[in-house]
Amino acid sequence: MKPAPFTYHRPADLDSLVATMADLGDEAKLLAGGQSLVPLLALRLASPTHLVDMTRVLDLRAVDVHEAGESADAGYLVVGANATQRDVELDLRIAARVPLLADALPLIAHPQIRNRGTVCGSIAHADPAAELPAVALALDARIVVRSARGTRRIDASDFFLSYLETALEPDDVVVAVEFPLAAPHTGAAFHEISRRHGDFAMAGVAASLTLDHDGRIVDARLALSGVASIPLRAAAAEAGLVGAAPTDEAFLAASSEATALLDPPDDIHATAAYRKHIAGVLVRRALRAAHERALAGFEQS
Repeated sequence: MKPAPFTYHRPADLDSLVATMADLGDEAKLLAGGQSLVPLLALRLASPTHLVDMTRVLDLRAVDVHEAGESADAGYLVVGANATQRDVELDLRIAARVPLLADALPLIAHPQIRNRGTVCGSIAHADPAAELPAVALALDARIVVRSARGTRRIDASDFFLSYLETALEPDDVVVAVEFPLAAPHTGAAFHEISRRHGDFAMAGVAASLTLDHDGRIVDARLALSGVASIPLRAAAAEAGLVGAAPTDEAFLAASSEATALLDPPDDIHATAAYRKHIAGVLVRRALRAAHERALAGFEQS
């Protein structure tokens, strides 16, 4: 199939982009990397009257680290809306500053996809099986949005509403995502299970642990992908880990807490029972890996 007819727009700067979306509203779709939108267009699962290409807005390709004390938005990695997943994956700053993001990016599809797909686009698309929405949720990232009404920031915890549905208004433009920088002695891991490398995972887990000088957990972050209509934050499991020693027993308890109330989808890829089982396994694996990496940070400091 071929896309239904549409009018193509390619604004040259951010102000023009915002004005175009204000004029067109819900009749338009934004195009950045196109790795989610173009297949939907080809299958006519999406048939917008207008397609607004934002790739000429070069300012949105930036990837910046805002250190503590630099600005009101200190302590963030700011990824512009046109920065590709590969741009961020190859940025040598990312592994040390936002290790969970660095661990998740190579798991996304294949390099050819990451060369075109954008970090912000994946989060805005809000597929619950994707890696980056879970990373954003686990890290308390903020989605920076521009419209004719001004600029606002949406916490990741408020952003994902349902399957492929977000808190964005029809004329909103995601201009960046802000990921908090990791504290010292933080380790992180993203683990998932899929039938083949590059496939959407049947379940995934984003985990981050920060240790104090005695090796106890002072901050824990857990988010699950592929087990509900949105990525899920395992807040109760996180709370149980804070203050605990990072032992297998603690990780097993966190796994049980994180999966106790799960009601995953049952489809041709996996049964609900299997998804729930592997989610628990992945929580334990991801926490162990995050702990090992946090310990390695002690050895290097």
